[in-house]
Amino acid sequence: MWHVAQNYSSGELAVLDAPVPSCRPGGVLVRTSYSLISTGTELMKVSEARMSLLAKARHRPDQVRQVLDAVAANGAVATYRKTRQRLDSWTPLGYSLCGVVVEVGQGVQGLEVGDLVAAAGNEFALHAEVNWVPRNLCVRVPDGVLAEHAAFATVGAIAMQALRRAEVQLGETACVVGLGLVGQLLVRLLVNAGVRVVGVDTLEERCRTAEEGGAIGCAGPDPTGVAGLETLLRAGAPGGADHVFLAAGGTSNGPVELAARLARDRACVVDIGKTRLDLPWNAYYEKELDVRFSRSYGPGRYDDRYEIDGIDYPLGYVRWTEERNIACFLALLADGSLDISGLVSSNHPVTDAPAVYDELRSGGVTGVGHLLSYPARDGEGPAYAEAPVRPVRRATRGARPRSGAVRLGVIGAGSHASSMLLPGLAAAGDVDLVRVATATSLSSINAQRAFGFASAGTDAQAVVEDDTLDAVLVATRHRTHADLVCAALESGKAVYVEKPLALSEEELGRVEETMARTGNERLMVGFNRRFAPSFLDLRRRFGGEGEPVSLRYLVNAGRLGASSWYLDRAEGSRFVGEGGHFIDLLSAWTGEDPVDVCAQRSGDGQDVSVLLRFAGGSLGTITYATGGSRRCGKESLDVLGGGRSALLDNFVRTTVWSERGRDVRRSRTGPDKGHRAAVAAFVTAVRTGGPMPIDPASLVTTTRTTLEAAR
Repeated sequence: MWHVAQNYSSGELAVLDAPVPSCRPGGVLVRTSYSLISTGTELMKVSEARMSLLAKARHRPDQVRQVLDAVAANGAVATYRKTRQRLDSWTPLGYSLCGVVVEVGQGVQGLEVGDLVAAAGNEFALHAEVNWVPRNLCVRVPDGVLAEHAAFATVGAIAMQALRRAEVQLGETACVVGLGLVGQLLVRLLVNAGVRVVGVDTLEERCRTAEEGGAIGCAGPDPTGVAGLETLLRAGAPGGADHVFLAAGGTSNGPVELAARLARDRACVVDIGKTRLDLPWNAYYEKELDVRFSRSYGPGRYDDRYEIDGIDYPLGYVRWTEERNIACFLALLADGSLDISGLVSSNHPVTDAPAVYDELRSGGVTGVGHLLSYPARDGEGPAYAEAPVRPVRRATRGARPRSGAVRLGVIGAGSHASSMLLPGLAAAGDVDLVRVATATSLSSINAQRAFGFASAGTDAQAVVEDDTLDAVLVATRHRTHADLVCAALESGKAVYVEKPLALSEEELGRVEETMARTGNERLMVGFNRRFAPSFLDLRRRFGGEGEPVSLRYLVNAGRLGASSWYLDRAEGSRFVGEGGHFIDLLSAWTGEDPVDVCAQRSGDGQDVSVLLRFAGGSLGTITYATGGSRRCGKESLDVLGGGRSALLDNFVRTTVWSERGRDVRRSRTGPDKGHRAAVAAFVTAVRTGGPMPIDPASLVTTTRTTLEAAR
C-alpha cells in the first residue's frame, strides 16, 4: 500500500510501498479516500527534519537532556546506537482523514464494513492507503457530507476544542491571531456560535478567506491594521475582544503581545498553536487576562485508556470528548450550518506527496486546505489487500539465505530490540533474518531496511505459523508474551522471548502446560545480564563455587514519564516487567534457584525490596528504587563470602577484594549487559541442537519468584 513517510535524519520525504496493517481488536481498518495535510503541524515537522543535527539539538533541548541522562546511565556506545536508530528511520505524517471501513476488529460496536468514517490521530490517521484506527478515534460520516470535507474533521475538532476552552457566549467578540487552517475553521465555528470575529494574519489572501467565512474584518499585525481592528472590536464590545485565540506558530513573541493589546479587561486568551509565550507581565497583569491552553482535539487526547483501550468518559461528566467534538463538527457540516467548501485549496494524488510538501514549504502552493487522494483499485477482491498499482518506492533490503543458518522470525522491533538485539543478529553469520512483524507498517519497514529481513509485515500470527522458520524472537509489549510463546512452542519452534515470560501465575501455568504437552522446551527468556562479560569475569575472579554468600543488588530504576506504557496495568507492574533480570543474575552467581522469597513495597508501590534465600544457604537482597538521580549508574551488585568481597558497578567497573589485595578492572567500551551474547547463545543452541542457554525450569522458577515478590 502507499504510505507517506519522512526520514528524520536526512529529511527525505518518500511514498513507500508498505505492508497493510493488521486489524487488531478494538479498532477498524480504514481504506483512505482523502487525508488532509496540516500546513502548520506537519510543515513544522518536515522543516525540523531537514535541520542539521546541531540545529535539531537547539530546537529540542528536552531531547538533548534525555540523551545526556542516557549516556550517564547506559554509556555512550549504547546511547549512540539507540539514538541513531531512532533518527535514521521512516516516521509517519498525517492525522486527519476520511475513508471507508474495510474490516472491523474484535469488540468494536457501532461501525460496519462499508461505513464512511472520519478518523483522527497522529499514530493512526496517517497519509497511508490503509490505516488501523481505534474505535474512539473513528466517527461515522453523516449522509450528505462529502468525503473531502469530512477529512477536515480532526482539525475541525482542534478548533472546536479551543472554542469550548474559551467558553464563548452569544453576542461576544473574538479575535483570531493566525488564519491558517485551524484559524480559518475557528473563525467559521465562532461565527456559527453567534460571535463577532476579527482576524489577524500576515498574508492578505488568508485575511480575505476569513472574511468570506464570516469575519467582520481582518488585517495584518502592522500598526495600521491593528488600529482598524481595535475600532471594529470597540464598535461591538467597548474595551476590546472578549476572547483572543492564538492560532499562530513560530518563534516570534508578537502574537502574545498583540493579544494583550486587543483584549478587553479580564478577557480570555486561548493558546492553540505552538507559538512563543513570553507573557509581557505588565500588560497581562493590568488587564488580569485569563490565559488558557487548548489541548488538541479534546478530552481523551494522550490518554491511552481512552484512545487505544476504548474506555469512554461518562457523558454526564465529560460532555465533549475528542470523538464527540469530531462528531459535532460532522453534524454541522451535515445540516449546512458550517460551510468549508472555500477552504479546499487543492487535491493531489498521494503519489505526488513529496512534491506537494516541497511546494508548500517554498510557497509554490497557496491556500490552507490541501488534500491527498487515494485512487480506487481495479480488479476483484478487497481493495485494501491488493498490491499497489504503482509502487513508488521500495523500502526493502532482503536477506540472502545461508546454508545451515538458523532461519529466524521476529515479532516486535521497537527501540530495545532494534538497538540491543537485532544489530548482533544481522551481523551474525549463522542467522537468516527471514520475517519481521510489528504493530505498524512503518516500524516493520524500518526493521527490514536496517537489518535486512527478507519480508516485513504486521501479522504476528503469520510469523508463528511459518513452517520454514526454525525459531522466533518475541520482543513485543508484555501482555502478549505468554500467548505468543505458547503459539510458537505449539508450532514446534524454538523461542527467545524478552522478559517477562508471563504476567500472572495463570499465564505461566499455560506456558508450563504447553511445554509439557508438546515436549517442546526450546525456550529462552532474555535474562541477558548473566551473559555480560564483566559479570562473567567477576564471577570467575571471585571463585568459591558452592560457598554460601550474601548478595546485595541495588537498582536505580528512575522515574517513569506520565505517558510511559509501563504504567498501563494491563502490562503488569513495573517490577514484574523487569525484576526477573535481577533475580536471575543472583541465581547465576549462586548456581541455584531461589527457594524462598519475601518482599515489601513503598507507599506509592513504585519501590520494592526483595529478600531471597537459596538452597545452599546464600541470601540475596534486591532494592528496586525509583527516586535516584538519572545521571547515576543504574545497577550495582555487592557480593560477600569466604573472606572475599566483590563489586559490579553498572557493568563497567568490577572490583574483587581478597587477601591478595584489591583487583580493579574497567570496560573500555561502556556498559555491556550481555544482550548480544545472550542472543548468540540461543542461536548456537538452536543451530547445534544443544541445550538451551538457561534451563527452562530455572526460567519458570525465576518468573514465579518475580510474580511472588510483586504479589
